[in-house]
Amino acid sequence: MPAEPYNRTNSVQPSSFSCGHAAFVGAPNAGKSTLLNRLLDHKLSIVTPKPQTTRKKITGIFHDDRSQIIILDTPGIMEPRQFLHESMLETTRQALREADVIVALIPFAKGDEPVDRKFADELIGQWVRQAGKPFIIALNKSDLVSEETARKVQQEMTAAYAPVAAPALSALQGSHVEELVELIRPHLPLDEPLYPEEMLSTEPERFFAAEIIREKIFLQYGREIPYSTEVVIDEFREQHESEPRKKELIRCSIIVERNSQKQIVVGAKGAALKRLGQAARLDIEELLGRPVFLEIFVKIRPDWRKKKTLLKSYGY
Repeated sequence: MPAEPYNRTNSVQPSSFSCGHAAFVGAPNAGKSTLLNRLLDHKLSIVTPKPQTTRKKITGIFHDDRSQIIILDTPGIMEPRQFLHESMLETTRQALREADVIVALIPFAKGDEPVDRKFADELIGQWVRQAGKPFIIALNKSDLVSEETARKVQQEMTAAYAPVAAPALSALQGSHVEELVELIRPHLPLDEPLYPEEMLSTEPERFFAAEIIREKIFLQYGREIPYSTEVVIDEFREQHESEPRKKELIRCSIIVERNSQKQIVVGAKGAALKRLGQAARLDIEELLGRPVFLEIFVKIRPDWRKKKTLLKSYGY
């Protein structure tokens, strides 16, 4: 979890050590967050079956004895319909500017067309190449196609876009994920590590608490509810050393756009909100390694996804 940056003057690493940024980009549900979690062997980014789960950049830090890869997990690229979407796309652009190397995730799919060629053209042509950085095409979800199909698509992608490489892998199953690290490493600067080995992310604990609550919303509710909600941490009060048995207090607000949405989130006699809070609290306690008292309110902010001032206040 977050910690103080490394004191680079005191670090001792071989001259061949590499440290730099790798941006993961792709369509919603391409598997970027699953791949990040697999590389870190830790659930850092929330993952749900619904698209557009990731809204903000998640920074994960991969360590081994030869490199430190600062991974930038970005929101999925899609056609913007609201200011929220535009903000998410700007987050992706910023990550591309920060990156030393780009990993473009293109997922396999079952059926006659194993990959979405139209989106691949857009992703590589309008996003990746514009950044002017070395890039790798990671063909994810290889477990959905045969080895013959995977090899054929790899050859086609290499011929069409000339990436550094086009490995076929499965973030979900973990196959060939190590190969991706070996492909990323040569494109990072030879440098000392920026962060200590125990650090997995630069984001604060309150950020991940909010993300866990959002994940439970995506998993528990259907239709438009997950997309019309935002989670804001209003108070994050840590334990005091003099009161080791006292639970930490996390007070948060679930933002919705209409009263009908609030009624769905709360449920009959508050049952749905209680179930949500219980599920979120267990995961937050596992994340923090200590007990918490989680208090959730539901607030109505009409059309918040279309209002720049509200989006800014929510961290977009």
